Amino acid sequence: MSKAAELAALIGSQTAQGNRNLIINGAMQVSQRATSATVGPNGTGEGYTVVDRFQNSLTGSVVSTFSQSTDAPSGFANSAKIEITTADTSLAGTEFWHLRYGFEGQDLQSIAKGTSDARALTVSFWVKSNKTGTYTVELQDIDNSRRNSLAYTIDSSNTWEHKSLTYNPDTAGSGFANSNAQSLRINFWFVAGADFKSGTFYNGTWGAEDNAKRVHSSQVNLGDTVGNEWYITGVQMELGEQATPFEHRSFGDELQKCKRYFLRTSPFTFYPVVRWASDAGRPITQYTMPVTMRAAPSVSISTSFTSGQSYSGTPVFGDMNVNNFYIMSSQTSASANNNYWLHNGVLDISAEL
Repeated sequence: MSKAAELAALIGSQTAQGNRNLIINGAMQVSQRATSATVGPNGTGEGYTVVDRFQNSLTGSVVSTFSQSTDAPSGFANSAKIEITTADTSLAGTEFWHLRYGFEGQDLQSIAKGTSDARALTVSFWVKSNKTGTYTVELQDIDNSRRNSLAYTIDSSNTWEHKSLTYNPDTAGSGFANSNAQSLRINFWFVAGADFKSGTFYNGTWGAEDNAKRVHSSQVNLGDTVGNEWYITGVQMELGEQATPFEHRSFGDELQKCKRYFLRTSPFTFYPVVRWASDAGRPITQYTMPVTMRAAPSVSISTSFTSGQSYSGTPVFGDMNVNNFYIMSSQTSASANNNYWLHNGVLDISAEL
C-alpha cells in the first residue's frame, strides 16, 4: 500500500480519530514539577525535572537550562527548551546527552513487534535551533536489547521545522512484554562522543545493541557554544509509514495521563486519627490518589507540613499500592482520643518508568 493510500485509509478509520499518538504530553503542556531546571554537568539534574514524561540523560561537562517555553509553532502553546550555559568543545569518547521518553510495554502491543505482522513506526515533531546540522533520534527496545536510529537535519537557524522519521518494522526477536514495565525509549540526541558514532549507523533498520551504531557520524555537538538553543514540541509516535497531523488532546486529559506516573499534590491538611480510640497509638490516615498509578509509588515531601495540635515530627508513608497509601505520624504513640493534624504540605508521588 502506498503512503498516500495508507494515509487515506487511516483518515477513514477510528485510529485516525483519536488515540493514535502513543506519546503523552507531546505538546509539552504539562509541567508539574517546575518550569525550569539546571541539567549537568556529569549527570547532575538528569531525570524528570520539568515537562512531564520527558527526561534528560547525560554525562560530561556540558551544562544547560531545561525549561518549558512559550516559544512554539502555530497551533501549539508550549515547547521544551534546552539552552547551553557551559560549553564543551572537546568531547570524550563516552560522553553523551539525550532527551528521552519511555513507554510501558502494555501500550505497545499493537506494534506486533517480533512477529511477521510487525508494524512500522513513524515519529514526527516540530523542532527549532540556532545550531543547524544533523541530529539523531533513536528507538531503544529494552526488552530485546535492540536499537534503531534515524537522522534529521535542522536546515534553517531559529526557524520552526516539522520532521518525520519512519522506522522499519522489526520482525526479529520477541514482542514487547505486556506489562507496566518500560519496554521502549525514544532518545533525542544532542551530544555524542566518538564511541557512539564510529560504526555503521542503524539508519532505520533494527539491529542488536551496538553503541558504535547509535548516532549518525555527522551528529552536531549542541553543547559546543554557550547560548545554543534547541526546542521541541508536537512529538508524536504512531503506527505506519505516514505521519498524520498531531493529535491534540485537552490539557485536562494530558494531565490525567501524566498523573499515572507522577503527581504533585496541592497544599493540603493531613488529619490523622488515633489507631485505637481507647488507647495510645500511632496517628494514621489514608491518602487516595486521584488516578490509578502505573505501580506502587514512592512518596516524598515537596513542601513541609506545618504542625498542628499535639503533633510533631515528619510524617512517614507505608502500605503503598497503585490507589492509596497510609500517612502515619513519626510519633510511635499519642494520647487517645486527641486531635492531630499537619497542614499546607505538598507531596510528590512518583511511579515513573
